[in-house]
Amino acid sequence: MLVPLNEQRFIKFADIKFNEVGDGVRRKIMSYGPDIMSVYVEFKKGSIGALHRHPHRQITYIQKGSFKVHIGDETQVLGAGDHYYIPADIPHGVEALEDAILIDMFTPARADFLPGT
Repeated sequence: MLVPLNEQRFIKFADIKFNEVGDGVRRKIMSYGPDIMSVYVEFKKGSIGALHRHPHRQITYIQKGSFKVHIGDETQVLGAGDHYYIPADIPHGVEALEDAILIDMFTPARADFLPGT
C-alpha cells in the first residue's frame, strides 16, 4: 500500500495526539515519508506487544524502562539505551517489565498505522 508523503519537516511532540493501542499501550506517529517512519510507543508495566510479523524492517531504541524482547526464536531482556533490529517477516513482540518507552523506526513506512489507509 502506498504511503502518503508527510510534508512536515519539523515535528513537535506536544502537537501529535496519542493513538490508544489498548492494554496499556499507546503511540504517536511522529514522522514519516514513503520509505521511513518513526513511532513513539509508551507501555505500562506488564503490557504486551503481542507476537506479530510484517514486511517492514524495524529498528527499535528503548528510551526508558526495560522489556523482554522476542525476535524469532530468541528472547533477551533489554533496557534503556539498547536497540534491536527486526528483519522483514520475522515474528517478534515485547513485554514491558516496567513502565517503558520505545522509539520504532520502520522501512518502508507502515501505511497500516495511518488513519484512513
